[in-house]
Amino acid sequence: METDVRQQLELIRRGAVEIHTEAELEAKLSRAVTENRPLRVKLGLDPTSPDIHLGHTVVLGKLRQFQDLGHQAVLIIGDYTAMVGDPSGQSKTRPQLTPEQIEANLQTYLEQVRAVLDVARLEIRRNGEWFAKMSFADVLKLAGRSTVARMLERDDFAKRHAAKAPIGVHELLYPLMQAHDSVMVRADVELGGTDQTFNLLGGRDLQRDAGQEPQVTLSMPLLVGLDGANKMSKSLGNYVGLKDPPGEMFGKLMSLPDVLMRDYFTLLTALSEAEIQKLLAGHPREAKERLGVEIVTRYHSAQAARAAAAEFRKVFSEKQAPSEMPELRVSAGKVGVIDLIIQAGHAASKSEARRLVEGGGVSLGGEKVADWKAEVSPADGAVLQTGKRRFARVRRG
Repeated sequence: METDVRQQLELIRRGAVEIHTEAELEAKLSRAVTENRPLRVKLGLDPTSPDIHLGHTVVLGKLRQFQDLGHQAVLIIGDYTAMVGDPSGQSKTRPQLTPEQIEANLQTYLEQVRAVLDVARLEIRRNGEWFAKMSFADVLKLAGRSTVARMLERDDFAKRHAAKAPIGVHELLYPLMQAHDSVMVRADVELGGTDQTFNLLGGRDLQRDAGQEPQVTLSMPLLVGLDGANKMSKSLGNYVGLKDPPGEMFGKLMSLPDVLMRDYFTLLTALSEAEIQKLLAGHPREAKERLGVEIVTRYHSAQAARAAAAEFRKVFSEKQAPSEMPELRVSAGKVGVIDLIIQAGHAASKSEARRLVEGGGVSLGGEKVADWKAEVSPADGAVLQTGKRRFARVRRG
């Protein structure tokens, strides 16, 4: 029994930033083994956007690890907390989503988590199960579990308050709602990112008030995005989405700053520390290729990963055009290069397209485009390239 608990602890520690507290987790694991009762391990996700990216999989992967150790994973889909929007790390109030937007996002979340979690062994709960039944008196009772002073201890609220930025009253309810979820599902452990520490610890307080044993909280690091500076985020454009095609996923990972490779290997792959050390000691490009292959294999297939790696080498090492690319239909005569870039979907506006040309990032038929005001008459089959990874083949008529 002791060996089993020690092995579990060693696996659970991997990648975790903080476990509050490890002694409590060890005690819970020991009791779970003795009583043959799996721990209830909770993770909450708010469907505030339609897609899941690799940043989300850090904590989802930890939940899967608990599943593989024989514990009960409990995924809370925050259809009610999404109406508020988690204020963690936010410098302003989030826009409120409609129930229709939340439901649409929720369905895509459930589809995408299958790539990480064993859904056959997953308990899925919507927190609307309990929040929808609350009376206003119940809400007041929940609100009475904390104070404004306590809420302002949160770094994000404190910064906004000091800057005289608005803080919605509904936002102050969010940590209490997340904490109440832990009471309702009787969580033994709750997982979250490091930006969730305040919310996670709040669950312990409410569980004590409800006469339950406080949950252990386990925080995972926030994955830095492809820009090497900010948390991975779709709004910042520094993300790798689970729904990205294999070639795009591989290409994005090949652009990863070298300094982030250790974190990506540790948090996103199942490679051992010895394997990671060996890869990082070699050539960065080879290590990055292995990272790309590991991740594309996980979310697509080994065949797709091999094809993506071969295509990347063809385009970026051998400087050849991709085997497949979107076709761009243009009429006879001349067309403005700016219009061509926008029509190809390589820029969202004329100003963005102009910046791309001025930055030397646009070529047509193998020739660099130097003048953003130029009008061109590309040959049928000519390749428009914008940046390193965006291509389109021109078709006339």
